[in-house]
Amino acid sequence: MRTGVWLVGARGSVATTSIVGGLALRAGLAGPAGCVTELPELRGPALPAFADLVFGGHDVVTTPLTKRAEALAAAGVLPGRLVAALPDELAAVEDELRPAPTGATQAVRAVAAARDLIGFRDRHELDRLVVVNVSATEPPAHPHPGHADPAALRAALAGPHEVLPTSSLYAYAALEAGCPYVDFTPSTGARLPALHALAVERGLPYAGHDGKTGETLVKSVLAPMFAMRHLRVRSWSGLNLLGGGDGANLVDPGANAAKVESKQRVLGETLGYVPQGETRIDFVEELGDFKTAWDLITFSGFLDTRMRMEFTWHGCDSALAAPLVLDLARLTAAAHAAGEVGPLTELGFFFKDPLGSPSHSLTEQWVRLVNFTRSLHAGQESADGHAG
Repeated sequence: MRTGVWLVGARGSVATTSIVGGLALRAGLAGPAGCVTELPELRGPALPAFADLVFGGHDVVTTPLTKRAEALAAAGVLPGRLVAALPDELAAVEDELRPAPTGATQAVRAVAAARDLIGFRDRHELDRLVVVNVSATEPPAHPHPGHADPAALRAALAGPHEVLPTSSLYAYAALEAGCPYVDFTPSTGARLPALHALAVERGLPYAGHDGKTGETLVKSVLAPMFAMRHLRVRSWSGLNLLGGGDGANLVDPGANAAKVESKQRVLGETLGYVPQGETRIDFVEELGDFKTAWDLITFSGFLDTRMRMEFTWHGCDSALAAPLVLDLARLTAAAHAAGEVGPLTELGFFFKDPLGSPSHSLTEQWVRLVNFTRSLHAGQESADGHAG
């Protein structure tokens, strides 16, 4: 299944690492470490092969993709040998990157974005095209309540006012172009009634929000442990230090608040109560494309004995996120081919604040993901059998 992966924020660190990684996997220059879909429990015929992935995207910046890859290699995010080995492949992707659409109204910009998507799909004769948002985090948005259905939204977009945040405008353009949409950020994206209705109207799936790659991944494992052992968490405080473009973007109080809210949700929904403490995210330019998180957990056990736990997470966010971007593109393409429509709640395993997920427990999310993927493979095998 020839599948396009259109990245919003295509010249950013996560997108560039995803592109280099996908090209390296296609060329047999790297292994699939970190790619969940390559585990035996998930691998199968419904998923497009790495060799079938074709990359394109939008971005507001113009730095050549090869230069971004070289900078990431110099920072230790990805191997320099891969950048050196893939000049033609990176140049081909560069040819498919487009500037962020411009225009007097959001309707004009949405039409231009959809035109880019349709042109990319037609040029490469793609079976599916999945749009993945890996752009900068936005402040929380409060769209007008009157724009609750596709028709009202279309009319509003043609007016002089900015009706949708950028992530939602890209989601709208993707759905209008017949493309599933995945939001790897905590931005609003497709999480609006009118966009859900549009997805249903167009028969498309969508997924999100906010890729789970570091501290929150650990929280989603530890919080169920405390709950299942009937240990009372008294406080849980976290400090996240980020460098790079993501950290710089989160200096904005609105974007920072959106990210913190996404990270904190797992505790209240898993424990059934919110312990004392908060999560902070600070920008430390010196860290570059790496991040460090330190958490302090205090809890009480039998006879109210007080105890504590600390952990430190030091990782490269782009290297952790990129394989998940490839996973989500493959799974969403397979879901689209299988006729899935609306929010893909079974993909909650990948997100901090997943759409409609009944549980934040990583184990429970894993079971749902495995069962869902197996059903996709079974459907593909059945279709192949009938075709044969």
